[in-house]
Amino acid sequence: MISKPEVVMMGLGYIGLPTAALIAKNNTPVLGVDINPDVVKTINAGKIHIVEPELDQAVAYAVSKGFLRAETTPKEANTYLIVVPTPFKAKNEPDISFVEAATKAVIPLLKEGDLYIIESTSPVGTTEKMMQLIYNERPELNGKLYIAYCPERVLPGNVMFELVNNDRVIGGVDEVSTDKALEFYQQFIKGDLHKTNARTAEMCKLVENSSRDVQIAFANELSLICDKANINVWELIKLANKHPRVNILQPGCGVGGHCIAVDPYFIVSEYPMESKIIGKAREINNYKSFWCAEKVQTAKLEFELKQGRKPNIALMGLAFKPDIDDLRESPAKYIAQKVLQNANNEEYYIVEPNISEHKVFKITNYMQALEKADIIVFLVAHKEFKDLNIPKAKIVLDFCGVIK
Repeated sequence: MISKPEVVMMGLGYIGLPTAALIAKNNTPVLGVDINPDVVKTINAGKIHIVEPELDQAVAYAVSKGFLRAETTPKEANTYLIVVPTPFKAKNEPDISFVEAATKAVIPLLKEGDLYIIESTSPVGTTEKMMQLIYNERPELNGKLYIAYCPERVLPGNVMFELVNNDRVIGGVDEVSTDKALEFYQQFIKGDLHKTNARTAEMCKLVENSSRDVQIAFANELSLICDKANINVWELIKLANKHPRVNILQPGCGVGGHCIAVDPYFIVSEYPMESKIIGKAREINNYKSFWCAEKVQTAKLEFELKQGRKPNIALMGLAFKPDIDDLRESPAKYIAQKVLQNANNEEYYIVEPNISEHKVFKITNYMQALEKADIIVFLVAHKEFKDLNIPKAKIVLDFCGVIK
């Protein structure tokens, strides 16, 4: 058991737990904190509650060696990382209450010389707000802490590799805080560490994912145009990308996840008049999910008219991207919910090979769904779907390029 941790990790989700395991793997005592007692119990057993390659081995090793332990409340340490969700309030306004709550939980433990870092995606100015919160409650520490922001930039499904090897942007509230945070990350990260200030680091995270969202919106808008023009969008993009200076991304059924589908709103909510392209991209990518749901509804009605019976429909995939179990902000999940809302005695088979059960959906094996379905709807390009032998009699709606 860890008697005194060097690092306290506030939040043990898709980023917090891998980061805690990485730090602990380097023989640094880490206390991971999560409000969910089941998560705490799972981690202390050397197991994991999420799907991420190599994470199970890293956690099992760190726990077995005594460098990682989880609890529901923090303890005194030298470094505190805030890695909690930043959800939305009404009208897509960012909610930093989790960051604030995590900060308040560690304020009584802070002492002179401690390092406090936010990794949670946050609106510009959040780090400075948390600094004021800390100093308002602990005025004797004013100017005696190191406070910084360092956003993660990893790809689900490859987190353990990218945490170590990706470059990081580190911004402190002052230069000494930046240097202190850089010194901390240098112990675990092989990628280059780029110094800036806290506000620029916060905006950098938002801009990176907003850029991706805009590029995906172009591809999704193109798919809508091609559908009306009776053109194969996958072939079109492949040919257009033969141009040496063109790189169009692949369309899908929308955009999901905890970053690309979320971060642009952090900019739009604060700068609505200036963020026209960013805001419109969000509209396009959200509309694509609605459009896909309508396409399923149309295919269902056409089948009923031609066959004189209700179809069996397989919805293939719920995760927000291929080959992971993460359903956060998933357009596929939205489409499944939308389609089921309009259900009228059809038989639906919900497929997600990366999870065994779900609180809302009854999960069906993909081979069973393929056999029984009249209409097969590909929502996520999971590897299990790539080589399926689909009978010609089946009606296929491919929204993610499984069959190109």
